[in-house]
Amino acid sequence: MKLSDGTSMRLYRQTVEDFRMYPGMEIENIDALRAHDSRYSAKMRAVRIISASSVSKRDLENRLVRKGESEEQAKEAVRWLSDLNLLDDRQTARQIVERCIHKGYGLQRAKQALYEKQIPKSLWEEALEDYPDQLERIADFLRSKLKDPDDPKQVKRAIDAALRRGHSYGDVKRALEMIGSEFEEEY
Repeated sequence: MKLSDGTSMRLYRQTVEDFRMYPGMEIENIDALRAHDSRYSAKMRAVRIISASSVSKRDLENRLVRKGESEEQAKEAVRWLSDLNLLDDRQTARQIVERCIHKGYGLQRAKQALYEKQIPKSLWEEALEDYPDQLERIADFLRSKLKDPDDPKQVKRAIDAALRRGHSYGDVKRALEMIGSEFEEEY
């Protein structure tokens, strides 16, 4: 849109429709127009963010502020998406945990993912309550890493890799004992 002083202003289509704008129209309150368009900008940015990845309300609000939206506009955009049932921390927590299970991560890595996505701690217990026993997955992972179970360096690297994936040392040790007995049976 071109203003009478020769400057141009980019507006969202929704802003043009909300103000019922037409070519040659006199704009009485340019500040109200800018404020409306700015609020709409925050909402559209929020939609782009949630369509790209699972985010919590707090994470989305922080991202919007980092991208240049005001705190008030960020809160309004989060409220708007929540009212539309497009932003739900409980569902986001479940998705994060399911992704961690699918990737074979341990319980600690799942908790770390929930923390990183700024999911409220009050929702963690519910999301993690059905976290499956990972012993067999740990054993499969260790099998893939160990070509020679008698090589202490290789064993240490495999254990460290499993620990980095968020598995507890006790579970890794049990899985190692399980596959150790398999190697003994082969010989």
